Amino acid sequence: MISKKQWLLITVPMLIIIVGFFAVFLIPAKPSHDLSGGSEEPGGGSTAASSTATGPTYATIENLIAVDAPFKNATVSSPLVISGTARGTWYFEASAPIELRDANGKVIAQGHVDAQGDWMTEDFVPFKTTLTFATQPAGSKGTLVLKNDNPSGDPARQKELLIPVAF
Repeated sequence: MISKKQWLLITVPMLIIIVGFFAVFLIPAKPSHDLSGGSEEPGGGSTAASSTATGPTYATIENLIAVDAPFKNATVSSPLVISGTARGTWYFEASAPIELRDANGKVIAQGHVDAQGDWMTEDFVPFKTTLTFATQPAGSKGTLVLKNDNPSGDPARQKELLIPVAF
């Protein structure tokens, strides 16, 4: 028969191991930056201010995607490197579509962001891509559009992050 003391000596370490397992493997990892900033925009996107007194902030859709570069209203040129982090559910087959539009809404560059890790997760996965485009008139405006890959085609599942840029 096991005494109460022996039972505690076995049970307590087992509980610690189980709690540790859950803490390490089942709690989602937090992204490397704050995803709570920004205000909602049409199309499910949101944007955050390009800079604050403490430095630049990120264009985000809260708890779904955050773009490290470029920031909102940044002046961009070709080749344009886009990087950030998105939940694995943003991608399909490790990629998601991206477009750069001019002030008239004309697509001047398009491609896909590529997940830089295992995208088959609900955790955040870094992405990176480069877009090349023809030189635009200095001071003109445009919009960088990051879309979730939505193979279902269901409009209710479509998400877009709109980032205003200058050329």
